[in-house]
Amino acid sequence: MKIDRMHSLTDNFEAHAQRTDGGVEFWLARDLQYLLGYAEWRNFTAIIAKAKIAGEMSQHAVLDHFVDVNKTIQMPKGAEKEVEDMMLSRYACYLIAQNGDPRKQEIAFAQTYFAIQTRRAELIEQRLLETERISARKKLTATEKELSQVIYEQTGGNQDFALIRNKGDHALFGKSTQAMKLQWQVPDNRTLADFAPTIVLKAKDFAAEITIFNARQNRLANEGAISSEHVTNNEAVRKTLLERGIRPESLPASEDVKKVERRLASEEKKSLKNPDALDQ
Repeated sequence: MKIDRMHSLTDNFEAHAQRTDGGVEFWLARDLQYLLGYAEWRNFTAIIAKAKIAGEMSQHAVLDHFVDVNKTIQMPKGAEKEVEDMMLSRYACYLIAQNGDPRKQEIAFAQTYFAIQTRRAELIEQRLLETERISARKKLTATEKELSQVIYEQTGGNQDFALIRNKGDHALFGKSTQAMKLQWQVPDNRTLADFAPTIVLKAKDFAAEITIFNARQNRLANEGAISSEHVTNNEAVRKTLLERGIRPESLPASEDVKKVERRLASEEKKSLKNPDALDQ
């Protein structure tokens, strides 16, 4: 189907969307009937019946997506007639399209349209999760830089920073940094955090933030005192994770965060050049 035809049908479908007083989006079945190329209501209701069954099989509450209503239509000579209709959610429209006759151009369009929308939603969700992880990694970098500065200010040097961080890792994972690097297959010249999942990045960051606060608050002035504080904080964070069913050392490694950053940057450039790439 040509791109301009796709855009025209998309605009027409979206233009028929309505909203309840509470802001809930819906389409009327009799509008959708003609949008999908069905001339007779009885034929279209047969498709709706199939769509309802599909919704039930997917364990969705049908009444939340297919709501029976009546509406008044104008008849010749000013007369009015009340006919049955139905309020449909976007999901209901999707189910109807999937159960329609794919030989109809309108149905073929609708099936393609919803496939594109679903894929877009998946990509958006993935991008949000990846962006969150990148943000968490940057936050941890900033926090560890501040911790290094605190160590320097209060002990006269920051040569102990790596040692303190490693002790914190051991407390968080129950095993050494090197053991975790081997488990996650992290290259020797890379840091463990670049391959850590978001939950671990945030856990490490939280423990480090507490260490910074207490190191300053309690004027901890040597490596032993700061290490003890950092270990205690990581143990406390680990305990919280375990209580919630999360064992950090058992989590799989995530993709190299630097690769993720490069991919997102590349995708952003492509989307600016070709915003309709998913439509092709």
